[in-house]
Amino acid sequence: MALKIQLSSFDLECGTDEAGRGCLAGPVTASAVILPSTFQNSILNDSKQLSEKKRVLLKPLIESEAISFAVHHVFENEIDSINILNASIKAMHGSISQLNVIPNYIIVDGNRFKPYKSVPYKTIVKGDSKYLNIAAASILAKTYRDAYMEKIHEEFPMYNWKKNKGYPTKEHRAAIEKYGVTKYHRKSFRLLPEQYRLDL
Repeated sequence: MALKIQLSSFDLECGTDEAGRGCLAGPVTASAVILPSTFQNSILNDSKQLSEKKRVLLKPLIESEAISFAVHHVFENEIDSINILNASIKAMHGSISQLNVIPNYIIVDGNRFKPYKSVPYKTIVKGDSKYLNIAAASILAKTYRDAYMEKIHEEFPMYNWKKNKGYPTKEHRAAIEKYGVTKYHRKSFRLLPEQYRLDL
């Protein structure tokens, strides 16, 4: 099914989405994207449905064709301090505030959001598989976060973040059990299953 360009009739509708919410390490990253009404792309879909190769191909295309786009990270310490839901919303707000135009309307992937200034908004469950502007935001959030995780992988290669991107894979949890935690780990998350004791 083809994705719709946007939900509202406003000229400057912004789609926003985040990546990395379920990770054990690294930031939660959000993007906001405003696409022109003429935008078309047959490949663009929810970033989780696309291969890494396709996401990397789409990133410069979205950036060159968007009316405006922005990306914002919220890092581990703040996630631990305000919780992951609030951090995800803060990352979305941060990306929207970095747009070079103020959107008339915001559509948000998921079912939780807080008002951004006085801009009307709507939350849409699975919005990244329904609307092109949210799908575009999901691609940028994912590719920018992946690039960040690949960068910090060099500092702590034993966790293999270039592959697992901080998600709770068996390999990542085994590395936490063996080497302990880093400054990039989210201390408020259950980093290991109950049978392990970990002194944080």
